[in-house]
Amino acid sequence: QVQLVESGGGLVQAGGSLRLSCAASGRTLSNYAMGWFRQALGKEREFVAAISWGSRSTYYADSVKGRFTISRDSAKNTVSLQMNSLKPEDTAVYYCAADRSSIGAVYTMPGQYDYWGQGTQVTVSS
Repeated sequence: QVQLVESGGGLVQAGGSLRLSCAASGRTLSNYAMGWFRQALGKEREFVAAISWGSRSTYYADSVKGRFTISRDSAKNTVSLQMNSLKPEDTAVYYCAADRSSIGAVYTMPGQYDYWGQGTQVTVSS
């Protein structure tokens, strides 16, 4: 079992930055694909970014490409999402997800992940 805990959310003005972290316990994430998703009020959960184990591959939603960066720290067993140039439409609950995978694989669909964190709220004011 993998337990995931997100942190780093908060309130920020448009144009600002936040860094989300996802800490894992129970298992090392060394052979897990990781992803970030978000869910705005009244909307479906949507893909934000993903990274393969070994950090060989990353993938981003078009809406965040060039503004968000996903990374992982194997020594700390964490995955981070650096969010720059934030917009009000980035407001959502952000979730970290994990799933065992083959090397280099990135997953963009929620159903491809077995483990989820509880989420952290990000609010961007205009």
